[in-house]
Amino acid sequence: MTPTHRDLIRVFGRIGLLSFGGPAAQISLMHQELVERRSWLDEQTYLRALSLCMLLPGPEAMQLATYAGWRLRGVMGGLIAGTLFVLPGALVIAVFVTLYAAFGDLPLVQAGFLGIKTTVIVIVLQALRNLSRKALNDTEHRVLAGLGFLGIFLFNIPFPLIILAAACWGYASFKGAASQEQAAPAPAIANPFRTAAIWLTLWLSPLIALSLSGQQLLSDLGWFFARLAVVTFGGAYAVLAYMTQTVVDQYNWISTGQMIDALGLAETTPGPLILVTQFVAMLTGQISGGLSLALAAGAVALWATFVPCFLWIFLAAPYLDRLATKPRLAAALHGITASVVGVILNLSLWFALNVLFHGISQFQWGPLSLPVPGFGSLNFTALLLTFVAGVLILRANLGMATVLTLMMVAGICFHLL
Repeated sequence: MTPTHRDLIRVFGRIGLLSFGGPAAQISLMHQELVERRSWLDEQTYLRALSLCMLLPGPEAMQLATYAGWRLRGVMGGLIAGTLFVLPGALVIAVFVTLYAAFGDLPLVQAGFLGIKTTVIVIVLQALRNLSRKALNDTEHRVLAGLGFLGIFLFNIPFPLIILAAACWGYASFKGAASQEQAAPAPAIANPFRTAAIWLTLWLSPLIALSLSGQQLLSDLGWFFARLAVVTFGGAYAVLAYMTQTVVDQYNWISTGQMIDALGLAETTPGPLILVTQFVAMLTGQISGGLSLALAAGAVALWATFVPCFLWIFLAAPYLDRLATKPRLAAALHGITASVVGVILNLSLWFALNVLFHGISQFQWGPLSLPVPGFGSLNFTALLLTFVAGVLILRANLGMATVLTLMMVAGICFHLL
């Protein structure tokens, strides 16, 4: 049964509210909601869509939501799903920036965030387990996942190169026949030139208008985040270093400490981590001109960052099933999906290390770069909270929203004690 627009609003509204934990947890949550519980998408369609989204610039989980909505109800469905995936987190970020600007460090809030972040560690591990069971079905693809992890974790190989190598390997090593499984019919293919013209105009016209109006700060913010949207392959982590260098050192919009706070707050809100762009823009506006400029700056950052996601999906998605029916291209997509498991494992380990340890140094030996936690900086409270979250999710099988709430309260209680 094809879902109605109201069904999409209800389900993707829930996904948007519960999409904590970065791409791994968000991809798993969407798999549970769309494939396992409702059978709106079949397994192969979901995995093909994931491979496509990992190839595109921008937040892959948000684009996966947009693809799912488009697949189910066309362009309007894609707009509903993509917008609802981002909107809850954007509203939370707006509130956080207002509180941050007014009160600075909020110990109780940070304590609650610690409970959430330790829960996220468990959610991500559960997500990896589920995804690997479905994507790593033979030795070759398990090796690809392992090489993808080692390449990015130990050698800092750029994410696009890992994905390209996996695709080339899958393409070159294909020996069988293409799957004859028939996917559900996709929406009709629109004129790609018309689609590109419409969405490029929607994306860039407000930025051009800001430049012509003399709104220098808003214009600079808009064009910077538009450029960032084009190079954000592999999610926000891939461009955080570039983003930090530009907003702190080049533009001097915020300080290094404020950038770290922005990342910490963005990690603990629902929605894609790239919402850190909204936090940076709003804080910059708050510092320069108060609340009204902060709200305008946040809106500009959101527009510049997320509108191109709809452009990429509405251009590329109609051709996904055609590509998947080509034997070698289907094998290349399968190779990409396998390597993505390794990349997500790297993100998961990075997140866990930064939650559980206060200090992490980098060991360098030639091309090898290994993060080494300072074991004396182990956060025993975080470790205990992670264990409790693991019991609640993996043993007691409590729902994600319930566990997140309980762990947030537990973090606050530890702080008060």
